[in-house]
Amino acid sequence: MSTAETPVKDSGPRDGKGSDERLVHRSPARRLMSRPELGAVVGAAAVFLFFSFAADTFLQASSLSTVLYASSTIGIMAVPVALLMIGGEFDLSAGVMVVSSALVSSMFSYQMTANVWVGVGVSLLVTLAIGVFNGFLLTRTKLPSFIITLGTFFMLTGLNLGFTKLISGTVSTKSIADMEGFDSARALFASHLNIGGVDIQVTILWWIGLVALATWVLLRTRVGNWIFAVGGGSDAARAVGVPVTKTKVGLYMGVALAAWISGQHLLFSYDAIQSGDGVGNEFLYIIAAAVGGCLMTGGYGSAIGAAVGAFIFGMASKGIVYAQWNPDWYKFFLGAMLLLATLLNAWVRKRAEATK
Repeated sequence: MSTAETPVKDSGPRDGKGSDERLVHRSPARRLMSRPELGAVVGAAAVFLFFSFAADTFLQASSLSTVLYASSTIGIMAVPVALLMIGGEFDLSAGVMVVSSALVSSMFSYQMTANVWVGVGVSLLVTLAIGVFNGFLLTRTKLPSFIITLGTFFMLTGLNLGFTKLISGTVSTKSIADMEGFDSARALFASHLNIGGVDIQVTILWWIGLVALATWVLLRTRVGNWIFAVGGGSDAARAVGVPVTKTKVGLYMGVALAAWISGQHLLFSYDAIQSGDGVGNEFLYIIAAAVGGCLMTGGYGSAIGAAVGAFIFGMASKGIVYAQWNPDWYKFFLGAMLLLATLLNAWVRKRAEATK
C-alpha cells in the first residue's frame, strides 16, 4: 500500500514522531468506507438507474455519448478545482477564465493575422499568468480565496466584454475558421472519434487524461501529500517544511491550465466566442467537486470523486431533456444534489472515522 494513499490529517504531514496512521492495516470494507468518492458513486448509480427508467432513449449509445460529452465539459474543470478545494481554497474566476482564454486566442490570431497556433500559445501564457496572479495574491495578502477570486471574476468579466467590444465592435469575436492552423487546432481540441458508429468527443479523452494525472499526483507523489497537508492546515504544513506558497500557486495554475484547454475547445468548436459566456459555470465545477467528496474546509477529497460528480450532472442535464421534462428543474437538481451529497459525504466520513 502506498504511503500516499490516504490524505494527511489536519495536524499536518508526518514529522517522524509517533506512528503514521496511513501505515495502519485496515480491512477492505473500512478502506472502502473511507474513500471520499463513495457517496458520489452511490449517487451516480442512483441517477443512472432513475433516468434509465424515466427516459426511453437514455440507454442508447448515442445518448450515452452525449451524456459523456456534457460530463467532460464540466469534468475537465472540476478535476483541478477539486485539487484546489483539497488544498483548502476556491476559485470563483474559473468560469470566466475559460472564456478569457478563448477570447485571447481568437482576438490575437485575428488581429495579428497569425497562424492560430500563435494565438493558442499566447493564450496559454496569459491564462497561466492569471492563475499565478490568483495564487500569488492569495499567499501574499492572506485574504480569503473567496475574496481574491471574486475580484478576479469581476475583473475578467469586465475585460472580456470591454476588450471584445473595443477590438471587434461587438460582444463576439470574428470567425477564425478560414485561418491557417485552424483545422489542426480543431483536431486537438474539438474533434471527435467514430467508434462503432458512435461519435466520441475528444474532450472525453482530455477529461480521462486529467483525472488519471490528478489521481497519480494525489496518491503517488510528494506533491499530493503537500496538497492534503496545506488543506488540512497551512501553518502546520509550513512548520514541517511543506512549500505552502508554491503548492497553492501551483494549484491555481492547474485550474488555469484546465481553463485554457476548455477555452480552446469552446473556440474551435464554434469558430467565434461570445464575451459574456462562462458566468456561473464556476459553481458547476465547485458543486461537482463537492458532490464527489471534497470538503469545503479542505484536506479531503479525490479527483475521481470530482469526475463522478461531473458525470452525475452530465446525466442530469441530458436525462431531463430525454425524459422531456421542463429543463428549468435542472437548477433545482443542482442545489438538491449539493445538499444531499454534502450530507451523505459527512455521514460516510463519520462512519469511516468511527470504525478506525
